[in-house]
Order: sequence, then structure tokens, then C-alpha cells
Amino acid sequence: MGETEKRMETHRVKCLSKVKMFLLALTCAYVSKTLSGSYMNSMLTQIERQFNIPTSLVGFINGSFEIGNLLLIIFVSYFGTKLHRPIMIGVGCVVMGLGCFLISLPHFLMNRYEYESTVSVSSNVSSNSFLCMENGTQTSRPTQDPSECVKEIKSLMWVYVLVGNIIRGMGETPIMPLGISYIEDFSKSENSPLYIGFIETGAIIGPLIGLLLASFCANIYVDTGSVNTDDLTITPTDTRWVGAWWFGFLICAGVNILTAIPFFFLPKTLPKEGLEDNADIIKNDKEEKQSGEVKKEKHGITKDFLPFMKSLSCNSIYMLFILISVLQFNAFANMFSFMPKYLEQQYGKSTSDAIFLIGIYNLPPICIGYIAGGLIMKKFKITVKQAAHIGCWLSVIEYLLYFLCFLATCDNSPVAGITTSYEGIQQDLYVGNKILADCNTDCNCPTKTWDPVCGDNGLSYMSACLAGCETSSGTGLNMVFQNCSCIRTSGNSSAVLGLCDKGHDCSMMLQYFLILSTISSFIYSLAAIPGYMVLLRCIKSEEKSLGVGLHAFCTRIFAGIPAPIYFGALVDSTCLHWGTLKCGKPGACRIYDSTNFRHIYLGLPAALRGSSFIPAFLILILLRKHHLPGENDPSGTELAVMKVTEKEKECKDVHQNSKVSNDEEMKAKL
Repeated sequence: MGETEKRMETHRVKCLSKVKMFLLALTCAYVSKTLSGSYMNSMLTQIERQFNIPTSLVGFINGSFEIGNLLLIIFVSYFGTKLHRPIMIGVGCVVMGLGCFLISLPHFLMNRYEYESTVSVSSNVSSNSFLCMENGTQTSRPTQDPSECVKEIKSLMWVYVLVGNIIRGMGETPIMPLGISYIEDFSKSENSPLYIGFIETGAIIGPLIGLLLASFCANIYVDTGSVNTDDLTITPTDTRWVGAWWFGFLICAGVNILTAIPFFFLPKTLPKEGLEDNADIIKNDKEEKQSGEVKKEKHGITKDFLPFMKSLSCNSIYMLFILISVLQFNAFANMFSFMPKYLEQQYGKSTSDAIFLIGIYNLPPICIGYIAGGLIMKKFKITVKQAAHIGCWLSVIEYLLYFLCFLATCDNSPVAGITTSYEGIQQDLYVGNKILADCNTDCNCPTKTWDPVCGDNGLSYMSACLAGCETSSGTGLNMVFQNCSCIRTSGNSSAVLGLCDKGHDCSMMLQYFLILSTISSFIYSLAAIPGYMVLLRCIKSEEKSLGVGLHAFCTRIFAGIPAPIYFGALVDSTCLHWGTLKCGKPGACRIYDSTNFRHIYLGLPAALRGSSFIPAFLILILLRKHHLPGENDPSGTELAVMKVTEKEKECKDVHQNSKVSNDEEMKAKL
């Protein structure tokens, strides 16, 4: 008797460990995939500057991840449930690792990064060839030499980043639909929201680590180790600065491959959670599954694909939920992809600082919100209709709070000839920039090269030459320019490298913006788990994997791919000055119109999110009349318990019948 109990206890621990093991492995997979995803989003600005490409092309590179995902999502979602799901997830993690490695490859194949500058630290600085010299010649003018343009064709190395991101997207495909369906199949119905809350928490821990890693890498010069950083004339706050973006991708590649290992040791199926110690139920479940597999083989593996698709397309609540997701994903994909650039241009922060602030202020409240949402669903046993109301009204509250962000604004950086006149008077940005003025007309300055300096009068200039500076002292970042004819002050009219700081008021506005984003992130994430449960519970159990996959497919094709492209093009339209390549062609944007950038960055997502509430309210109306699949049906565990109860009743009836027949026989004998 003792040995039997010991065996059953060992079996219970073993089975429970498999459920928890898969949950742990899947959470780690979510951490690794979101780690590389958030790192990629954070490094978009660095990639833009490294390859001197416009923001719209960077948006296309970012959207290429969704293209890779799109190629396989329906196939994996449908056929994945019929194959070994853990192994497929493990293979996906390995493929993601290979994609990350391919993204980092251009750094090792390209020459050193060269930023446009009028100041040359490699030559004799005392020549002052970059300063205002009457009737002088400027050596830093863009060359029209065709050979220089041929050399810059190497900037097409961004294709490696594009292909690597596509491969990364293909590898990520099986993780969400197969992982979620595996959890839903083998966990208790009441535990499922909590488990998904843990998984989604992993999807927040990953970006937190990714953003911290991106902040660290963005602060390191791209060619560190091969150049003398003391000779640099730019800082991380400069729009020409490129951080060591490639280093983080190598780390992401290693993490993704390590994450894949546990999945190759997990079983194809598990007993339903809570029933692992009942051998009869396990045996019956296996027999039912085997008979079901035999039937599927007889009828063909693809025969139920079209009926499932027809059923899903006729499910009005499911289709409305997809419409909501597409609109919301369009809004949030744009906001998170371009948030570092927004903080740089609006508040004058460096890429490293912007990424760090996003990670510190936004991700912890999202993590807490996911866990709290899952716990609330479990503790109060929230129904699907209640979950829909919770998710909808919390989103409405957060949306109204979002409009306060329009008040946390900063003015454009005062740059003479672009945003202000040389007298410091703000001018119309799109009438035509007046780069030259009376104070620098005779200096023979290049008018396209971006090498800003900050004058004593608080005004920035495109270069020391355009500021009318005649002499300089010091080297590298410590260089000071004197006798600047365009800087009208009572002192010696000097300037230093870099744009002028935006001031204390702008720093306070940044704090208000970050506090608002923190509160908004928490409220929205609190509504995420109830909303996701509406998606899972509004479709039939046998259609669940395909339903999740189709949902992901639609959000990618209608939001994930086009959103960064059209949003990047809109951001490009606010550019005030483009960088210049050696052959005279435009490169990456150096300064944007902060006001128009803010209207696009905040206004477009507000319009998209506002329109998403129309289908949300329709779902609330439909839920009053609709009976959802499995809404009043007992869960898998309850069904199994009912089976046990029925068997016990049958056994009792048999026992009672046999006892009655024995009594009758005894009476007959007597």
C-alpha cells in the first residue's frame, strides 16, 4: 500500500513538473523573442544613421519582421497542433537566433562609420580650414566624384538587416499560437488566465532587458575598439552619433538559441492539469486522442481547415475583435517603434537616455498590470461578458488620459537659418530656409553639411563657419570657436560643438510626459488579459489554435507591416534638414519640426484608437444576446470529474444490484 501511494506521489510531481516546465520554458521564450524585438525597435535610429537611409525605409525594415511571420503563421497555427508543438517552438527559437546573427553581420563587412563634419581631427587643426575665411576654399564640400558614390553603395548592406529580420519573424511564428494553445489544452480553465498573465509578464520582462541592453549599446560608439574615441567631435546626443547596435544583436542571438534547448525535451501531450494522478482518466484520454487521430488520418489532415475558417469568419464577435486589434496595433506599433526618436527630437535627449527612460517608466507598470489582470480574473472568476466590460471601460479611461500628453510639449531647437533667423526670431519653417546671412556671406561656407555649434547667445548654428567663427582652440569635444561674427553678444562671441540645450522647462515637460505614459501603460495593461480572454473564449476549443493564428495574421498584414512604413513616411515629411553623403545625395534626417512631429506622433494613434471603440461597443451589445462557445459548458477538468462521478455511480449501482440478487438467491435457498 505504501509503495502504491509513493508511486502515485512521484507520478503526480512528475506530471505537475511537466506543466510547470512548459510554462517556464514558454515564458523564457517570450522573454527572448521580446528581448530581440524591443532591441530591434530601439536600434532603428542607429540603423538609420549607420546606413544613411530615410525613416520610411527604416520602417520597412522594421515591418519585415511581420512579413517573415506572415509567411508561416496560418500554416503553423493549423498544422502545429497536429505536430509536436514544443519541438516546433524550439526550432523557432533557433531560427530567431540565426536571424539576429545575420542582422549584426553588416558591421563586420563594412568599413568604419564616417559622419559628416566640417571639423577634421586627423589633419592639422591649426589650419582652420573649417572656419570662416574670406575668399577661402572649403575642403569639406560634398564631392561629385562617381567613385565615392560607388563606395557608398556599400550602404546597401541594410539588406542583410532586412533579411535577418524576416528570418527572425519566421522563427517567432510558432511561439505564440502553439504555446498559448498548449497551455489552454492542458491547464485548468480557471488557471489559464493566470498562466497567460505570467507569459505576458515574460513578454514585458524581455523588452525591459532589451531596452536596458539597447541603452547600454547606444552609449558605446559603433566602432569602439578600432577608432580613438578621444578624437570624436560628436556625443551621444548628436543626431550623427551611431551606437554599437550590432553588439546587442549578438547577445540576442545567443539568448534565443539557449532558450530553445528545454523544448526539445518536453512531451507532445500532457494530462489535463489536476487529473495527473488518476490513471483511469489518463488512459481514457489517451484512447480518445488516439481514436481522434485515427479519424483525422482517415478524413485527411486538411479537411477541417475550410470549415474552421468558415466558422471563424462567421463569428461576429471574433471578427470584431480582430478589427479592434488591427486598429489598436496600428496605433501602438507606431508609438513604440518611434518613441526613442520622439524623445530625442521633442525633448533633446540622447538615444541612450531615451531608451533607458522608456524601459524604466513604461515597462514595470505594464508588467504589474498583466499580473494583476490575471489574478483578478482568477480570484473573482470573471466571466467572458464581465471581462469584455472590464477591458473596454479601462481602455476608455486610459484613452481619455492620453490626451493630456498633448500638453507636455517643447518648442523647436533654435537653429539659425532653419527654425529661427540669425537675429533669433522664430520664422516660418516651410517658406524656405535662409541658411546664409550678411554675417557669413563672405565665409564661403558649405550650406548642406550638418556640424552644429551652440553660441553664447543660446542660438545654434549649422556649423562653426556659418556662425562666422574665425578662430578655434582645443581639440575634439573640447574645441571652442571664437570671434564669431553671427553671434552678437557683449563677450567674445564664442561657440562650442553640439546643439544648445533645450532648458529646464523642457526637462519638466519630459517628466510630465513620462508620468502620464506610466499611468496609461498600467491602466491599459490591466485591461489586456481580460480582453485576451474574450478572444480565447469566443471561439470553439478545436478552432482555438487556428483562431489565435488568424488573429495574429490579420494584425500583421493590416498593421505590423504597413504601419511603420506609412508612419515613417509621415515622420520624414517633418524633416527640416537632411544629412549629406559624400556624393551629394541626401542621407538620414538631422533635425525635425518638433511641432508637426508631435501632431503626427500623438494625433494619428489617437484617431486610430478612437475609431477602435466603435467595434468594442458593438461586442458589448452582441455579448448580451450571444451564447459563446463553452460559456456554460463545463471545463475539461470538470468534465473529467463528472466522468469519474458517473463511473462511481455505475460501480455503486452494480454493487447494489449484485447485493440484491445475492439476497434473493439466499431467500430462495432458504
